[in-house]
Amino acid sequence: FDVDGEEPHTGIIASISNDNPALVSCVDDERLEFEDGDLVVFSEIQGMKELNDGKPRKIKSVRPYSFTLEEDTTNFGTYVKGGIVTQVKQPKVLNFKPLRAALKDPGDFLLSDFSKFDRPPLLHIAFQALNRFICEFGRFPVARSEEDAQKFISIAGNINEYLGEGGVEDINPKLLTHFAFGARAVLNPMAAMFGGIVGQEVVKACSGKFHPLFQFFYFDSVESLPVEPLDPIDFKPLNSRYDAQISVFGSKLQKNLEDAKVFIVGSGALGCEFLKNVALMGVSCGSQGKLTITDDDVIEKSNLSRQFLFRDWNIGQAKTTVAASAAVSINPQLKIEALQNRVGPETECVFNDDFWENLTVVINALDNVNARLYVDQRCLYFQKPLLESGTLGAKCNTQMVIPHLTENYGASRDPTEKQAPMCTVHSFPHNIDHCLTWARSEFEGLLEKTPAEVNAYLSNPSEYATAMRNAADAQAKDNLERILQCLEQEKCETFQDCVTWARLRFEDYFVNRVKQLTFTFPEDATTSTGAPFWSAPKRFPRPLQFSTTDPSHLQFIMAASILRAETFGIPVPDWVKNTKMLAKAVEKVIVPDFQPKEGVKIETDEKA
Repeated sequence: FDVDGEEPHTGIIASISNDNPALVSCVDDERLEFEDGDLVVFSEIQGMKELNDGKPRKIKSVRPYSFTLEEDTTNFGTYVKGGIVTQVKQPKVLNFKPLRAALKDPGDFLLSDFSKFDRPPLLHIAFQALNRFICEFGRFPVARSEEDAQKFISIAGNINEYLGEGGVEDINPKLLTHFAFGARAVLNPMAAMFGGIVGQEVVKACSGKFHPLFQFFYFDSVESLPVEPLDPIDFKPLNSRYDAQISVFGSKLQKNLEDAKVFIVGSGALGCEFLKNVALMGVSCGSQGKLTITDDDVIEKSNLSRQFLFRDWNIGQAKTTVAASAAVSINPQLKIEALQNRVGPETECVFNDDFWENLTVVINALDNVNARLYVDQRCLYFQKPLLESGTLGAKCNTQMVIPHLTENYGASRDPTEKQAPMCTVHSFPHNIDHCLTWARSEFEGLLEKTPAEVNAYLSNPSEYATAMRNAADAQAKDNLERILQCLEQEKCETFQDCVTWARLRFEDYFVNRVKQLTFTFPEDATTSTGAPFWSAPKRFPRPLQFSTTDPSHLQFIMAASILRAETFGIPVPDWVKNTKMLAKAVEKVIVPDFQPKEGVKIETDEKA
């Protein structure tokens, strides 16, 4: 039902022609993300109201800010202004072949590595040969057995001949030998990856969201195998939990893994996954090995959906302590130290030069770019390999940084996200991102910045006031006025004071400011060139009418009053969560009438 899982793309309309086909132009605020053949619906159009019927329409000739509508609008009303165009997600029907038919004619394979485009057809034959080998001999090929490998290659050759034109030109005996040698080994990284893929496919099947794997997906990591020839004795089982790994990679590499000194930075969703993997692989489980994991965060309830080493009863505990304990229960041999330090310049006394010098590898499991860049710089300086990765919903990225071989994480940067002008955010928002930016800005001003400035003023009022009055910029004088207003008019001593403050704040944000804005710029206002002021992408606003029966209005009052109380250290009463009692408290508040004023300056310059 939803091929990519993305939110439907939208655009703000600037004009629509009366043509066949019609040309639709959108504002050049953001590039259109539509594609030729997409279906779209229109809403809020003034003038050409025939398009507001909610009927999906096909588009073509998509350009960055325009597209053609496959419809004759010659006899439609003339476009006046406004309008939103929204993509309609189209269901896609996939016809899967039954296994018996797909084995003979697999169709196109899903590729994960475009340098191996000829690999999936060969692996398709190899897995059929493995099934036939098990049927004939009742077992998997023995690891490193040349005799079993030859039997396996012979079976694969027979299958390839049977397929005729559907087979491959070269069955690649060297690759099939690797396949036979490792066929019985269960390896943690491969199991973890395929487990994740299968889990995703189950969720796709249940939800109808995201495109499923179509028929066959084959994956190999032959490049991970040892390059240099090893002594057969190196692959001999040691009667340990790592014998499968040893049969594929050899005991020397296993010893290196066990004696590795690893630093995992972060213990969230990725950190839990890495910690489980290294414990199962035996990393840092030898006498010389050590794994250090650090994260300054504690476990919250929301973490439990994906940070699988944590349980309900761990809420409030340090992430690294709980994760380390869980990892040791997976592998009691793991040598792990759990720290609660943030990694940055301020903790270089903890993570000093000796610490970095002794590391074998660093694994990032972070959730912000600045911390990633800092760790990357440390790894660059001390020439340590770094495994960098990140997730966003169902999306992910991964980067392996090897000294003197690959570029480092900080060598390339994503383009900075376009910031909306402040006048747009505060007075002329036209998408949800603008509203979120505004809300975050107001939160910071009201609940972080102003209390901090008030406290600075209270510590030495006369000195602070003199400094503010002598400051050259008007902003400093505004700050002083705001501080004095906060102390004289907005000081809260009881929770009812906080409710009053929250109710007046609602009125200010969603009523008074809107009334002033529409008084200064009425709906029919024009610019200096005579064009309508309220043209796309601007949206003409309407003031809200406060109501205690509207859940969103009461939720605003509840949240704002609780936050205000926390700022002043006022105890929050239990009744605040009771909508009826909160409504009674709000009804006690006297809200003064507001009259818009002449001459109020509202910023419209996008560069301001």
